[in-house]
Amino acid sequence: MRDGSLMPVLSIIACEMLEDELVYVLSKDLNAVRLITVENRQCFRFIRKLKSRNCQVRLFPPDRISFFTKQMNRPESRKCPDFLLKLPLLGKIHENMKGKNRKTITVVVNILKLGLHADCDLLKSEIYRNMKEMADFSDGILIFYGNCGRPLRSLEAEFKDFDCPLYFLEDEKGEIVDDCISVALGGNDNYAEVMQSGNGTGMIYLTPMWASGWTEMKKESLGTSDVDKHFLKSPLYKNVVKISNEISRGEEFDKNVSHFARIFDMSIIEREGSMEIARKSYLNARNNICKKLPNYP
Repeated sequence: MRDGSLMPVLSIIACEMLEDELVYVLSKDLNAVRLITVENRQCFRFIRKLKSRNCQVRLFPPDRISFFTKQMNRPESRKCPDFLLKLPLLGKIHENMKGKNRKTITVVVNILKLGLHADCDLLKSEIYRNMKEMADFSDGILIFYGNCGRPLRSLEAEFKDFDCPLYFLEDEKGEIVDDCISVALGGNDNYAEVMQSGNGTGMIYLTPMWASGWTEMKKESLGTSDVDKHFLKSPLYKNVVKISNEISRGEEFDKNVSHFARIFDMSIIEREGSMEIARKSYLNARNNICKKLPNYP
């Protein structure tokens, strides 16, 4: 169990396909956030997007995160000698700082690569491994994934007694969302509604991240995933659903979707995406870990 005298630490294990949603919720957090990202190959685009929205982020190797979170968040920096507090101006400044610190949280983000989806067992084991490593310095861990078909459905039940609280991307019914498309559309019910609107016609869903990353997924899946060309050229698939968001909308997204539609001879159906699942799930995790720390100022 982590030392309760430290400032709260929320760790987020996130799918690369949900980086836009994660950038959105972190950039919209009105409270003070000390943001740390685990250094790996897939973190750099995420960092560029954060900086484009004026978010400051520190980058550390995985084996140094625990040390730095504990050093950065020690409460000594918030203390002020009693005799100084008697001075009106310094006392007022100290009270203002206490108010700010009361809302401060450290968020550690670990982006896992898209290619893990090519092997369900590997995806599950990598999430488990990172959970166990990050629990050492975390007051809670937000699993920024959906159920992804089947590999993660048992995760909540299997870790119900995990020493570090786990939080998930949930819809309004409290159900973990099916996958990243469900997140982008605003929940499982919205996802089902869009699917039913096809009247039996197969549809492929492209968020900005999927539109730019499907070729990478194809290479790593070796023809075992839904992005296999023979699979997509089936006459059952006639439409591609273009799901926009405010982080990556624009010319590049338009071009990627148009290119995909031409390759597979599909019509484009446009849908406005939603950040509500990501936003509410993040705030739920953030607020809960702050409430559970008895020594948090």
